[in-house]
Amino acid sequence: MRKTTIWQTTRKALTVTALATMVTGGALLTAGTASAATTLASACSGTVNGGMGDTVAITGTSVKELVRAGAREAGTLALYDVAANDIAKVNKIDLGTVPNAAGGSIDGKVIGAAVRQAVKDTKSWGLGLNPEKTLNSIEHKVAGSCGLTTVATNYVAPALPTPGTTAPQQGGTGGTGGGTHGAPSNSNLLPGGSNGTGYAPPRDYGNLPVAQPGVAVAPGVRYPANSPLPGEGAPQYGTDGQAGQGGPDVRNAGNAEALATDGLPGGDVQLPMLLAVLVLAGVTAALVRTWVLRRVS
Repeated sequence: MRKTTIWQTTRKALTVTALATMVTGGALLTAGTASAATTLASACSGTVNGGMGDTVAITGTSVKELVRAGAREAGTLALYDVAANDIAKVNKIDLGTVPNAAGGSIDGKVIGAAVRQAVKDTKSWGLGLNPEKTLNSIEHKVAGSCGLTTVATNYVAPALPTPGTTAPQQGGTGGTGGGTHGAPSNSNLLPGGSNGTGYAPPRDYGNLPVAQPGVAVAPGVRYPANSPLPGEGAPQYGTDGQAGQGGPDVRNAGNAEALATDGLPGGDVQLPMLLAVLVLAGVTAALVRTWVLRRVS
């Protein structure tokens, strides 16, 4: 009798433990499912706000007119009104998730493929004689008209390192010292940090060559009384290394020569030249007179 009581007590304890485990597991599963929310966009284009990892979806009503237009343009004798009404009954069409970043995008091709699958799942009898062609036309129509930009409302930008903190070393390591690119691991690249962060020291320009200021010299010392001043005296010209010495090898520049006059006295105008000029003037005057008279008449 005592053994039966112990077994009953043990069985009740195991039963309570199993029930508690099931309840706890169910609660955990429920919490995991609830953590992934769904952001329902009101249209298939524009901007949608949601938390990182949330599912982005649209309603069938938001693409009803695009489905109608795509089915009508398919040329398959589709009953486009029926197809549009069937997609309008779909409450949610999943498109993707909000990325783990400040923002992202959902391309029109992705939306077109999702709407095509949703219309196919409705098993609408309004897709016409060639349902696949009608679905392709609907997908093309939606892809060319839709596109969403996602904005993560809970995104937090990473904080920038403050002066004096240690920044991670970059580049390959070599040797046993653990330095980067051959530098020792304990070398401080910049003051204020242990391994290369902080403020840069002021530059040292002490080793740059500079011109030293001159010392004033009295005019009497610079130009003695018995020596000529710079530029004083007549200039001398020479050639072949004798410039300024007035050597005998002084030549004229070029070989200019006077032209022959053929024995005629210079500056005189001969009689034939004068007669030719007078005849030419008379002929020109006669031609001008004839031209003027013809213009007047």
